[in-house]
Formats: sequence, C-alpha cells, structure tokens
Amino acid sequence: MLAIAQFGAGRIGAIHAGNVAANARARLAHIVDVNREAAEALARRVGATVATAEAALADPAVGAVIIASSTDTHADLIIRAAGAGKAIFCEKPIDLALARVDAALAAVQTAGVPLMVGFNRRFDPDFSLLHAAIAAGRIGRVEQVVITSRDPGPPPLDYIRVSGGQLRDMTIHDFDMARWLLGEEPVEVFAYGAALVDAAIGAAGDTDSLMLLLKTASGRMAHINNCRRASYGYDQRIEVFGSEGRLIAGNRLESTVELADARGQTAARPMHFFLERYAEAYRIELDAFIDAVTEARPVPVDGSDGRQALLLADCAARALAEGRPVRIPPR
Repeated sequence: MLAIAQFGAGRIGAIHAGNVAANARARLAHIVDVNREAAEALARRVGATVATAEAALADPAVGAVIIASSTDTHADLIIRAAGAGKAIFCEKPIDLALARVDAALAAVQTAGVPLMVGFNRRFDPDFSLLHAAIAAGRIGRVEQVVITSRDPGPPPLDYIRVSGGQLRDMTIHDFDMARWLLGEEPVEVFAYGAALVDAAIGAAGDTDSLMLLLKTASGRMAHINNCRRASYGYDQRIEVFGSEGRLIAGNRLESTVELADARGQTAARPMHFFLERYAEAYRIELDAFIDAVTEARPVPVDGSDGRQALLLADCAARALAEGRPVRIPPR
C-alpha cells in the first residue's frame, strides 16, 4: 500500500484526500497545511496525522506526495519532495514563472522520481472517449478543435490578484486539452480578451472573457473561448472536426429528465461547477497516479506537459498585450 503525504487541506485537498481514502492501494499518512485547524479536520476524516513538511518528507514510509497547496508553494515543494526521493502529484500550475518550473523539473530529473501534473480533464470519461475515438481514426485527420469553458461566476478579486490571471489559472486547462486533442504542438497563438463581466477585474489587470486561436505547423487549428460568467451553470464542451467527421462532448446536466409539451422542450441545466462536473475525473486521475507509482509505469501527464501549458499561457499573454500573433518556441 502506497503511503502518501498531502500538502494542502483546502477545497482541492479535500477532494484528493477523499479519493486516496477510497483507493485500496493507498493511504494518507500525513496532512500538511499552514492552517492547523483545517489540517486536523481533514486528517480526522481520512485517518491521517497532521505533520510538518519536514516530518512528512523525512518519513521513510511515505512513498509519494500530493501537492494541493497554494500555487506559490508548488515549485519549492516539488524540489524538496524530489530531494527526499518521493513520487510527486502536483496540482496545476507547477508555478507561474517558467524559470521556477524549469528548476523544479531539473530537480525531478536529477532525483529520478515521477512527477504528475493535475490536468484532470484528460481523465473525464467523456473527454477520454472522445480522445480514444480520435486515436482510432474515427474522424480521419484532425483539422479543428473548439473548446468552450465558462465558469458560473468569477472568483473573488483577492484570488484573481494572486492567481496569475485568467490565462494561467483558467485557460491553462484548455491549453492542455488543445495540445492533447490536436495531436501536434501549437506553434502560434493569438488572443482577444476583455473584462466584460466585472470592470473591477479589468482594474485588477486581468480579463474575464477570452477568445484564443492556436495553430500547429501542419495547419491544424484550435479555438478556445472562456468566460468567468455563465448564468446557466458550468459550461464545458468540446468539438473536434476531422477530414471524415466530427466528435462532440457536451455538458453534463443536473438531470437527464427532459420535458416536451406544446410550448417546446426543456432540459436541466449543466452541473453547477467543477467540483460536481469533474468529480469522477479527479478520482480517475488520482487512481492513475497511484497505479503508475505502484506499478513503476510512466505517469500519464508529466512535468513537461505542465511546462508546455504554462508556455502557451505566457505566449497568449504576450499576444493579448501586443495585439498580434506570437510564435511559440519549440519544446
């Protein structure tokens, strides 16, 4: 059984802790958080102990760590965990600066430990089926990818100010999905952005509404549209168009019940937010990490994927600021 130390007892930490507790091949040994009360509450729920970072990393029984703490702690914890010889699962992003990401990846490579980055949407059953159909050639050659991702409402301004901005906090998931579905690395990006939802977000130096175009060397294209407000719920849809057909993955709804009468047809709204919509994806993602570590197999989403998604976000930010397409450096 894989013993895991987890850093972070907040909202995402609670999800991961519950999924570890439900996995027969792993157990949570320690919870580490600057908020002692939150750490103790989560530890009681999953049968773990509260520990300091030093004690958790020094425990020889611990074979892996989950990093679900604030973004500004990720790179340092990766470096420390790698130095302690632990397998690492880290929530996105690895860091907001490429130099810090590179330092973390160098530490991982030197230590020879696995690092998996938490791009959970790859593990959503619907998106996984869509990707498998692409790989099986069901729609021929991929030509266009369209990704819609809209939150039900914006996060607090205090969060926006430290999040790295919409591109690095929200769109980074969609950059990863675009790479995964295109099957080729984008070489150019263009972006439009505005604060259409809340002027205060614009005053804080961020956007809440984005449209982006990505292009690969062979001419494949991806369109990403993001918004921090959708009055009808959490809007998560993908369309992939190919030379021989198309694939669509739609929203998951609160209910499958539809009403049809003389006035028309009505259906339930999409699930409210990511906690509900991607609950299954989070579980499958963590199971995949535990399987990879216990079976000594490569992790399905590694540090280079995390770096590339951040690079795309950085290039998109330049495109937005400069009002022109920006070339993306090769991997």
